[in-house]
Amino acid sequence: MPAAALKPKPTQSTAKRPVLLDLPYEPVEKRPLPAGRPREWYVTHNRRLKAMRLAIALLDSGVYLADQARNERIRSAALTVGIHPPSDTTCHMVRALMRYSR
Repeated sequence: MPAAALKPKPTQSTAKRPVLLDLPYEPVEKRPLPAGRPREWYVTHNRRLKAMRLAIALLDSGVYLADQARNERIRSAALTVGIHPPSDTTCHMVRALMRYSR
């Protein structure tokens, strides 16, 4: 079968429609967390959110490898972004997010 006959179907591209950029950055409206869960669930949930914010801040600042993200660097990024300094567990979670996102 000729290669021309195997033409893929056209797909929708972001270039054909406007891409929404939220500049200047505004946080998303907060919603209450679901009630009735054990306390540990809320602690873990908030820790994951904090780790994601810190991982994004590190990536934006040019730290792309988990090996480059020492606890001191993660904590300085937290101060820069305006987040309370993370615990050792949260720093470990930040490195895990950076490592497994590839």
